[in-house]
Amino acid sequence: MAVKNHYALNLLGISLIVLIAYLLQDFIIPLIFAIILSVLIFPIVQFFEIKLKWNRILSISLSIIIFSIIVFAVFILIGIQFEDIMSKSSKYYVQIERKVTPMLRDLEQLLGVKSRDFVGGGDLKAKEIVKQNSSKILQFLTKSGGILGDFFLSPLYMFLFLLYRNFLVSFIYKITIGFTTKAKMRHILSQLYIVQQNYLLGLVSVMVIVGILNSIGLLILGIEFPFFFGFLCALLLLIPYIGIIIGSILPALIALATKDSYWYAVGVIGVFGFIQFLEGNFITPKITGSKVSLNAFVSILSIVLFSMLWGIPGMILALPITASLKVIFDNSRHMKGIGFLLGEANDKYFSTRVKTE
Repeated sequence: MAVKNHYALNLLGISLIVLIAYLLQDFIIPLIFAIILSVLIFPIVQFFEIKLKWNRILSISLSIIIFSIIVFAVFILIGIQFEDIMSKSSKYYVQIERKVTPMLRDLEQLLGVKSRDFVGGGDLKAKEIVKQNSSKILQFLTKSGGILGDFFLSPLYMFLFLLYRNFLVSFIYKITIGFTTKAKMRHILSQLYIVQQNYLLGLVSVMVIVGILNSIGLLILGIEFPFFFGFLCALLLLIPYIGIIIGSILPALIALATKDSYWYAVGVIGVFGFIQFLEGNFITPKITGSKVSLNAFVSILSIVLFSMLWGIPGMILALPITASLKVIFDNSRHMKGIGFLLGEANDKYFSTRVKTE
């Protein structure tokens, strides 16, 4: 009976945590982003504080300014290039329509369904679609918890986390008295920092490598804007597994619009798919190492569940949060089994023979 009550309380606790995470997502999401990004820039802060002997406030402020300038510059470059692509959208639309129309006519004859049922009867250009939905896009970007909302709130939280980091660590030690020792908690915090640092630095390195490979592939195929699409797709690695699929659609459409053969569009998808294979099986495991040792099944499940909970920000935060939970479970006597379930399976677990240990 006591065991049943224990599991019931755990289930109730998890349900309450999920409910709170959903109801307070506009507050929680920027906080989590701030914690993760604080880990990313902490080595820079340490360099200014320890090597250059600057005071803490100046070191933190300068580090956040440098980081913000880099992020802002990336968005500006993306916006300029995207505007250039949008200026040619009418020409692309006509060319794609000219190539797709014969295919739709064949489908009409084969399936007996009119092409309007596939593509609709409107003649909307990309620019017109953006204009018609501009108010919704602006609302999404500027609302609390939206992309721009997080962009302005997160640096403030980052500053406060880094400024009060020693105080917050002492607070964690005090509230965990009776549950674990100070040495054990110090070990857990150290592992959490290593996992996040490894994941973030590895992700940046992987993005650069994948961006270069994507750009080379697009250059070989002769696709317009190769470096823009190559690194945009690499940037979408923030959304694991799904991001590179989304990133391949736009250059494939450009290839369809600007090239004489359909095979160029197929080639773009093939190149990006091959690079995704290299990234998932060789590049990321080699660079990131075993510090973020989540198996593929758990990774995909976490992305799906967090996307249901928080949308796109949840997809981005799914892996770092799940990796952190694994560290906590691995260091918990009662949760080691869950930590084991989240981790990567060794070759022996894929054996066709079933044997008891």
